[in-house]
Amino acid sequence: MKILLLTDGIYPYVVGGMQKHSFYLAKFLALRGHQVTLAHCVPAGKHLPTEEEVKNVMGLPEEIALQCVCMHFPRAGWLPGHYLKESYLHSHQLFDRFKSALSSFDFIYAKGFSAWYFLKRKARGYVMPPVGVKFHGYEMYQAAATTRSRLEHALLRGPVKWNNLHADLVFSYGGKITGLIEQLGVAPHAIAEVPTGIESAWFSGIRKPATTPVKFVFVGRDERRKGMPELIEVLREPGFDSPFTFDFIGPVNASSRVNRPHITYHGIVTTQRSLQALLDQCHVLVVPSWSEGMPNVIMEGMARGLAIIATDVGAVSALVSAENGWLIQPGSVSALRDAIAQAAALRPEDLDRIRAASAVRVRQFAWEEVVKQVEAAVAAVLAVTSGN
Repeated sequence: MKILLLTDGIYPYVVGGMQKHSFYLAKFLALRGHQVTLAHCVPAGKHLPTEEEVKNVMGLPEEIALQCVCMHFPRAGWLPGHYLKESYLHSHQLFDRFKSALSSFDFIYAKGFSAWYFLKRKARGYVMPPVGVKFHGYEMYQAAATTRSRLEHALLRGPVKWNNLHADLVFSYGGKITGLIEQLGVAPHAIAEVPTGIESAWFSGIRKPATTPVKFVFVGRDERRKGMPELIEVLREPGFDSPFTFDFIGPVNASSRVNRPHITYHGIVTTQRSLQALLDQCHVLVVPSWSEGMPNVIMEGMARGLAIIATDVGAVSALVSAENGWLIQPGSVSALRDAIAQAAALRPEDLDRIRAASAVRVRQFAWEEVVKQVEAAVAAVLAVTSGN
């Protein structure tokens, strides 16, 4: 197939879950022999990576058919809604770049709002191949932790709904996300449930058997949506300091730090090998987010043989169950405290059984397998739109 992949950036040039997904989706579709044209962007003023640079960072052989087009993401000021305006302008410039070649593609796979202008033109009769959209976590329809987040969500909902209703195919991670998409009015037959993936290089299983005290770890940014205040409240409770240790990987504000000897702050970890080495020393990953899609960090923790404590949001339930961890409600300090206490009290052999379940379960999400599901979903919509 000839696929035009539109996205708001790829890792490592732009950091984020969607950007990592775009990186691997392009890579593995190309490795499967599809002719992929990757159209991505970087912030205004940043270096525009060349096609050769992108293929090198992906580790793709020279003969692999991956064409890359990179452009700067527009700037539209800082007034409320500026991101929506910038996203629409970005979609417009993508359309202008590819409108003369659209008939040469079999399918357009668009992340976020990148197909917005394409869909506007298609709704007015412009002929183009089927368009599939993916908004990943649909956080704007999930619980918001702050008033500002609620206002931001309200601004996004209308445009997100419009893009979903006008696409030929809507990709969902599954879990609660499919229900959110159906509530927008998208027909079930127009929704393709395809999980995110993880590179096989992450797989190792349990590197070291569990010992006491149990070692917990949080990986991510210190931001409200990630549930940091609830986690800090638990760790600051008097007497709630044993029998476990807790590591934080990522930037944590000084005001959020808990000054206790069993808590360690590693700061930002920049390499995959260093992150893996730290995870291999831990037993339980804690992800107390208010909203998520299908978090890479959970997959990475599972791949290194960690049990998981996570909130039941987005498609997290596709990864975590009672077999390999604890699913709790977002924003609940008591539920988070209880899950940590239960994990800390487990015998090492019982904790290792849960950790082993994580290591086994995550293998179904290897990118080599996930990309086949993408292929099947695209082939199905092509069969319908071509009348076959």
